[in-house]
Amino acid sequence: MARRPPPGFHARRQQRQQRSFDWDHATSEGEPQAAPQSRSVGEIAQHMRRQLQADPELNDIWIEGEIRSLSRSGAGHYYFDLADADADAALACVFFRRQNRGQRVEQGDQVLLHGSADIYLPRGSLQIIVDDLRPIGAGVLQAEFERRFRMLQAEGLFNSDRKRPLPAFPSRVGVVASPSGAVWHDIQQVIARRWPLASLLLSPCLTQGAGAAESIAEGIQRLNLLTADAPEVLIVARGGGSPEDLWAYNEEQVARAIFASEIPVISAIGHETDVSIADHVADRRAPTPSAAAEIAVPDRAEEAARAGALRLTLDHRLNSRLIDLEQCMAAQRDRLQLAAPQPAAMRVVLHRQRRDLDQALDAQLTLLRGRQQAHAAQLDTLSPMRTLQRGYAIVADDGGRVVSCAAALAPRQTIVLQFADDRATARVTRITDEPTTEDS
Repeated sequence: MARRPPPGFHARRQQRQQRSFDWDHATSEGEPQAAPQSRSVGEIAQHMRRQLQADPELNDIWIEGEIRSLSRSGAGHYYFDLADADADAALACVFFRRQNRGQRVEQGDQVLLHGSADIYLPRGSLQIIVDDLRPIGAGVLQAEFERRFRMLQAEGLFNSDRKRPLPAFPSRVGVVASPSGAVWHDIQQVIARRWPLASLLLSPCLTQGAGAAESIAEGIQRLNLLTADAPEVLIVARGGGSPEDLWAYNEEQVARAIFASEIPVISAIGHETDVSIADHVADRRAPTPSAAAEIAVPDRAEEAARAGALRLTLDHRLNSRLIDLEQCMAAQRDRLQLAAPQPAAMRVVLHRQRRDLDQALDAQLTLLRGRQQAHAAQLDTLSPMRTLQRGYAIVADDGGRVVSCAAALAPRQTIVLQFADDRATARVTRITDEPTTEDS
């Protein structure tokens, strides 16, 4: 394919042609002209380098050839020429250590390498900066697949911890596929048979050829931009085909669109043996589009059977619980009946307790009466009234103080005589020391 000239190429060529014409014309007429404007070597080399870097065909290229003039630096970098089989052309190449990672490279090997064109400014030489190198036979597509796989894997697009679970009962399923192929028809049939409650939303796209990768990525992005009735799961699907037919699903643009999707994605590309980069990025991989539809929605027959089994289990547990509660209530009722008072039995108990109490009170009263009588007899025996009744009297002064001896009296003193039945007042006329008859 012919290369497109860089921007400004035609304008600069016309300027050079015009300057050449003006110089020749002026020289032919004998008129002095100013020397043409010149540039430094560094400016020209940098300009050539920018032109190479701006050309996409020279920044992502696969080249096949034979390794010649191989050398390896002490730092682990490989320097060699990649030549055609007939050695009529060669390109200088450098394979740095951070890219080769100790890979073995031999003189004369037929290899397929990937890299980008650049200019080594100190020498002004064109060289290919190699980032992947493999023996001939692996195939360009497989080599490119592995290169992209390693790159995206290093960025974390395949990490299992970022993969999201699929919704158990989605009400809307988005499909990114061709509207004219059998894939869309198969997915519709499977969804309608398994879970007719789910509605399908097709985001049509190209599935192969030029522009297919952009179309697939746009189809995924289109469904993610929906705000009303947005799907809860996406199916990115395509039928079988050759590796070239399926190559759009290995493109970096498709992988990044799946990675950026806020909706979980199921990939179903080709047949079961076909594995694409899109399969590695997606949250789930299905071997076929029909299998993807089966993964996306539940089976109504299985769910009905599961619901029936759950209902039987629930009924069994409820019946067991009710039986346990009835037994517990019966036991509590028996305890209450045993603990509740019985009027007839209580009357017998109360009558017996009252009788025992009366007997205890009578015995206590009899005992107390006996003790009272004994104490009364003792008090009566010790009472001074008994002495008075035998003819004795108690002598007290007019102040009421008992006089126990005659020496305590004085002549003409009034005294009170207490007899058993009454009192009498007397006056002391004389106090004598003569003994009484009883004393004598």
